[in-house]
Amino acid sequence: MLVLTRKVNESIMIGDGIEVVVVSVHGEQVKIGIKAPREVTVHRREVYEAIQKENIEAARQKVDSLAKAAQLFKKEIPPKPSGNK
Repeated sequence: MLVLTRKVNESIMIGDGIEVVVVSVHGEQVKIGIKAPREVTVHRREVYEAIQKENIEAARQKVDSLAKAAQLFKKEIPPKPSGNK
């Protein structure tokens, strides 16, 4: 992990298009501003982790729904008679 020291109104650059600015410092709390292209998503870690958890659960439910649909189709569509006797 790269550790940098910055003062209020100083910034760091990430790549060519992301700037992180120290806006203020109050005790142990640091307020930062982030300038990034619109296509770059920026989240606090706890929000990002919640989104990932939701996405995993949604994908799991989709797989479960597809499996249930497949079972229904198997019940509704009778098997084709085989041509081999």
